[in-house]
Amino acid sequence: MLYYSTNKKAKEASLKEAVVKGLASDKGLFMPSVIRQLPKAFFHNISEMSFQEISFIIAGAFFGEDVEADALKTLVYDALNFDAPVVPVTDRIYSLELFHGPTAAFKDVGARFMARLLGYFIGKERREQVNVLVATSGDTGSAVANGFLGVQGIHVYVLYPKGKVSTIQEKQFTTLGRNITALEINGTFDDCQALVKSAFMDADLNAAMNLTSANSINVARFLPQSFYYFYAYAQMLRQGKGDNLVFCVPSGNFGNLTAGLFAKRMGLPVKRFIAANNRNDVFLQYLQTGQYEPRPSVATIANAMDVGAPSNFARILDLYGDSHEAICAEISGASYSDQQIRQTISSVYQTSDYLLDPHGACGYQALEDGLQADETGVFLETAHPAKFKDTVESVIGKKVIIPDTLKAFMNGKKQSVELPANFEVFKTYLLDQ
Repeated sequence: MLYYSTNKKAKEASLKEAVVKGLASDKGLFMPSVIRQLPKAFFHNISEMSFQEISFIIAGAFFGEDVEADALKTLVYDALNFDAPVVPVTDRIYSLELFHGPTAAFKDVGARFMARLLGYFIGKERREQVNVLVATSGDTGSAVANGFLGVQGIHVYVLYPKGKVSTIQEKQFTTLGRNITALEINGTFDDCQALVKSAFMDADLNAAMNLTSANSINVARFLPQSFYYFYAYAQMLRQGKGDNLVFCVPSGNFGNLTAGLFAKRMGLPVKRFIAANNRNDVFLQYLQTGQYEPRPSVATIANAMDVGAPSNFARILDLYGDSHEAICAEISGASYSDQQIRQTISSVYQTSDYLLDPHGACGYQALEDGLQADETGVFLETAHPAKFKDTVESVIGKKVIIPDTLKAFMNGKKQSVELPANFEVFKTYLLDQ
């Protein structure tokens, strides 16, 4: 399959080129030239299928022309060797728990898939080292670092804003060593993302290094996130709750929501989507006014959503032909302050005995506020609450149980390189490696 740029000025690329380059030469984001409709037989049988079985079929629709079936199956089954259960919180609101992977965050799905797909292409061609640049506001860095850890031929540089990620998140990508380097940037997530984008456009860096990104701007990172929407639907069908389904997505860089929109285009029977924001609500303002006005991000307790210029907005515009009306017909929005997030965590824990993380709290509350009488809502619980231990414990007044997978990271020694949010300094650092 060929991939075109959202800016429409670059030549179409193969899957391999799109994955290895990450960003198109005209600074646009790659989009698949075809979004295939899945056959009716698939939806007839979906409730009887496992996460891996469903994911393999969806992966085939995107990547089947470029990866041999046996290799793709091995890749999917190896990457997704964990579950993503749907859990009832109330009689009408369900949590899709996406924190059962190695780093306890939804980004394990896309990161592990991409690591194996990129490793597949490198292995076939015996390329020289590929260097992955990834900006993170929290969970992306840990998922990518652990997904790519030890993969031959790949070195990962994780850029994160100093003092703006949780302790556990930071430990997950600063303690690994080997082929993972953590770069602690004196700035915001938007600064980190700008450094990565500038690197891809720099002729000197691209001449000296094979650069790619593992942020959701990379098609191999964001497309696999469509898998669990189908799996959630399958689980809701088993419970007789498959009609008038609404997905609510805690949204930062909007790769997760975009993957859901792709799933709908492929035939997933979703009624509509809700994008749940924290105070960084440029998308909500776009829905309300038709004007997209990026601005510097502000720090919140839902830090993975602290994004003031979401990259994947370009993909959403492309998907809907730049039509504000069409976007508003399928997506609504909501925004919550830190105080409201804390109140939601507290009230849900008291009434339902369900512990939310700050991001999931935004998703839950948007459904509580906006779900219509005939609808059933599923919010994406994107990370385990233990990743935000201090915040959550201060709200509920109790200790949060830390999963064993997260405990192991806490014993590691932090290794990071501190840099200013200055591209020339960043460029010089990379060229010296």
